[in-house]
Amino acid sequence: MALPKRRQSHARKNKRRSQYKTKPIQVIECPKCHSPKLPHRVCPNCGNYKDKLVLLPKKEKKKT
Repeated sequence: MALPKRRQSHARKNKRRSQYKTKPIQVIECPKCHSPKLPHRVCPNCGNYKDKLVLLPKKEKKKT
């Protein structure tokens, strides 16, 4: 198996690793209810996905 001839310096190693960044979570607006949701997911507020009702929206519990 091939091995490197010389050890890589800390600077060279850190330059390579500088590109491994985490991206912020992208949040988009639901076209129906305008609440924030993750892309390519069912809206948790209204239950729509691509203009179709997929899940029934969560109803608030009645206080008696």
